[in-house]
Amino acid sequence: MEVTQIDQKAEKSKKTYTNDEAYESALAYFKGDELAARVWVNKYALKDSEGVIYELNPDEMHRRLAREVARVEKKYPNPMSEDELYALFKDFKYIVPQGGPMAGIGNPFQIASLSNCFVIGNEGNSDSYGGIMKIDQEQVQLMKRRGGVGHDLSHIRPKGSPVKNSALTSTGIVPFMERYSNSTREVAQDGRRGALMLSVSIQHPDSESFIDAKLQQGKITGANVSVKIDDDFMRSIVDGKPYKQQYPINSNNPSHVKQIDASGLWGKIVHNAWKSAEPGILFWDTIIRESVPDSYADQGYRTVSTNPCGEIPLCPYDSCRLIAINLYSYVENPFTPEAKFNFDLFKKHVAYAQRIMDDIIDLELEQIDGILNKIKEDPEADEVKRVERNLWTNIRNKAVEGRRTGVGITAEGDMLAALNIRYGTANATDFSIEVHKALALSAYRSSVDLARDRGPFPIYDYNKEAKNPFIKRLFKSDPKLAEDMKAFGRRNIALLTIAPTGTTSLMTQTSSGIEPVFMPVYRRRRKVNPNDPEIRVDFVDEVGDSWEEYTVFHHKFVTWMEANGHPTTKNYSKQELDQLIEASPYYKATSNDVDWLNKVRMQGGVQKWVDHSISVTINLPADATEELVAELYVEAWKSGCKGVTVYRDGSRAGVLISDDKKKEEEQEKATFSKKRPEVLEADVVRFQNNKEKWIAFVGLMDGRPYEIFTGLADDEDGILLPKSVQKGLIIKNRDDKGNSRYDFCFENKRGYKTTIEGLSHKFDKEYWNYAKLISGVLRHGMEIGDAVHLVAGLQLDSESINTWKNGVERALKKYIPNGTKANRGRCESCNSENLTYQEGCLICTDCGSSKCG
Repeated sequence: MEVTQIDQKAEKSKKTYTNDEAYESALAYFKGDELAARVWVNKYALKDSEGVIYELNPDEMHRRLAREVARVEKKYPNPMSEDELYALFKDFKYIVPQGGPMAGIGNPFQIASLSNCFVIGNEGNSDSYGGIMKIDQEQVQLMKRRGGVGHDLSHIRPKGSPVKNSALTSTGIVPFMERYSNSTREVAQDGRRGALMLSVSIQHPDSESFIDAKLQQGKITGANVSVKIDDDFMRSIVDGKPYKQQYPINSNNPSHVKQIDASGLWGKIVHNAWKSAEPGILFWDTIIRESVPDSYADQGYRTVSTNPCGEIPLCPYDSCRLIAINLYSYVENPFTPEAKFNFDLFKKHVAYAQRIMDDIIDLELEQIDGILNKIKEDPEADEVKRVERNLWTNIRNKAVEGRRTGVGITAEGDMLAALNIRYGTANATDFSIEVHKALALSAYRSSVDLARDRGPFPIYDYNKEAKNPFIKRLFKSDPKLAEDMKAFGRRNIALLTIAPTGTTSLMTQTSSGIEPVFMPVYRRRRKVNPNDPEIRVDFVDEVGDSWEEYTVFHHKFVTWMEANGHPTTKNYSKQELDQLIEASPYYKATSNDVDWLNKVRMQGGVQKWVDHSISVTINLPADATEELVAELYVEAWKSGCKGVTVYRDGSRAGVLISDDKKKEEEQEKATFSKKRPEVLEADVVRFQNNKEKWIAFVGLMDGRPYEIFTGLADDEDGILLPKSVQKGLIIKNRDDKGNSRYDFCFENKRGYKTTIEGLSHKFDKEYWNYAKLISGVLRHGMEIGDAVHLVAGLQLDSESINTWKNGVERALKKYIPNGTKANRGRCESCNSENLTYQEGCLICTDCGSSKCG
């Protein structure tokens, strides 16, 4: 800790910058790219806990990274210099440390891990409450250090299993999904929430409940979910045969066994993914069969789950750091007939990337030692600190033993376009496989060379790996590699991955990861002052705000335009833009119009040269069928993919607004009839405010809110309503004095109709007055998002009324269609105005951060 304190003092003596100064410098660095500048300042610029910034632009960050990696290099033979390393990092051109490494290396102000990915678990897969709570605490401890976490739930007893406590039977998997999801939402990571992956085996008797858990709005919103599907299940689908589920899933003497119709469960997986983009699928037998670390399963390296995006399958307490190689930068003479890929330079840089990754493990061990020292010095009792201390001790041991790395790529889509190859074609697939084969062989060669100079990872055993399909593939392509690996060993237990590279690609100004370009040209809006004579108003929304629309070109599309003589400053019409795109290598090569089956086959071909996994999403149009989703899944399994996710346009919050959708947005908003019907269908929405139970009755017309009644539930003055009641009717009646009243009618479990009379009199009078105001604006057709904004803006003095107001916001947010753009506000992480609603939460489509409430 003394070193850290000295370094902090040294850093604090350096020049500091305001947010505006750093942003302006970064804006110049990124040549006017506002989004890239904002992302860098908010997420990666060196700053202390008070937000004081110590780096003016990314060039200073790259010097910091080079300086720290060079310090580690000096420990080993033939060290690389700081200048050599800086040249590789500079301008995000060749090698890009991702996320944790970029923000954390050389950062004396933050005691955090450099790892991007973690998986946790229990010895013996204990499903006791103590074991489950331990995992919950470990998850929180990792997330507060920036880590994304995954863990598997297949060890939890099925619902209804006998237990030796007062409950008598197990609650099953779903309640613990909610617990872990809620824990994720509670932990802030520099203005964003943590990331969590929950998985379960299709063999588990509760897997159907797991698959359905996220369909209910507001449930499990803090986790991604994936199903681990084995080959037997897929064969049952293809052959139309039944499938056996059991618990424990790997037991030769299970306590629970049942035969199921595999096609029924398969249909549910397909439907849910088609509807909501989840669950993802992990082809678990392929993962285990191809996993090099699983050669050491008897030494604690049995893979149990993946990180949140699925690209790193891991054993419990292992972690991984990520680096991306910018593939576009190896294309010489891009977008011209002379374009070619410089394989020699690429292979040389892959070797450097693997070496840098190994250095970053040493830097991570320093960080973990700092975390352990911090835990030791904390004034809490040892009993309180025990789980956290053991967690980081276990992670440190795995990092020392295996030295796992994650060398990956970004800009695959731009690389292919720059070579005039259309993404999704057979030629593109063949070339991508050639590139990733070269990457794998070069990285493994580098790891062997590092083992010769620095020593192999401590548990390396040539014979244990001899039958691994991935290793056999490498050796067949390079017999000399096999000889040298047998002689010297290998420095790292596993080396390669392909991650999403979301914010990384914003700074490389390229397409993301292995994905094609999302759109070469798209439209954005920015709010403007209509009184400014220099401003053009293109759109006025329903609340009167003015917006200017402007065309945004993908960076490398601009490079194509310049290479082919098309002016980049011209104000193109929609027709002219369409003609430009059609003439480019990006035509029919974007995420929404590539050949989906070919994309799956490409992923399977590339996967053969990636020892971890690939994060990839198959983007489908809104009219894609469930049958197509099922076909893609089967093809992915047959092609050798380790996992696959589908996203159907509109099933979740989108990323950008296409020109086709713009017309739909600009249509007049329908208004409801001002005369209230006597009977309305209604939803019952329950929520908690300040630990009090509240209830809302939301009258619906054409599926959207028309009126709302809400207040305290289950007290002597409130509403007593069975918890099973979720829907009913609101009927407008008159009391004995002729005054109007609103009754709620519902059907109980026995089929009898029950009526609660006078909703307007059941709640506090002040609640009712505000409810009439809100119902009035809903009935006149105000957009739900604007109604929520109206409620949020009410200036109320009473604490109880403010509590009520928050509840109304929550109730109404549930009805905002996923993908609806917020007309107000900015992202707290990247300052973007591109906010959309998803399951009642505001999601930033630029940086991915979310805000719920």
